[in-house]
Amino acid sequence: MRTRTFIAGLISLPINAVLFGAGAIVVLSIPALAEHAKFLLPVVVVAGFAAAAPIAWMLAPRLRARQHYSDAHDNI
Repeated sequence: MRTRTFIAGLISLPINAVLFGAGAIVVLSIPALAEHAKFLLPVVVVAGFAAAAPIAWMLAPRLRARQHYSDAHDNI
């Protein structure tokens, strides 16, 4: 398994949780949307699940460990 795929898989669930939480807060805090929460909350769940994978795929390379060595640190 590629490292990027592994990292994306690990962070997709927390990203999904954040997206769902933000969507649920929006739906439940706006009175006009709260009336239709019975239908909108499942839409938020599906949209969050669908959006989590691409967002995790974009973030995964930024989470890889990088080693930056310079000559200045070697003399210490």
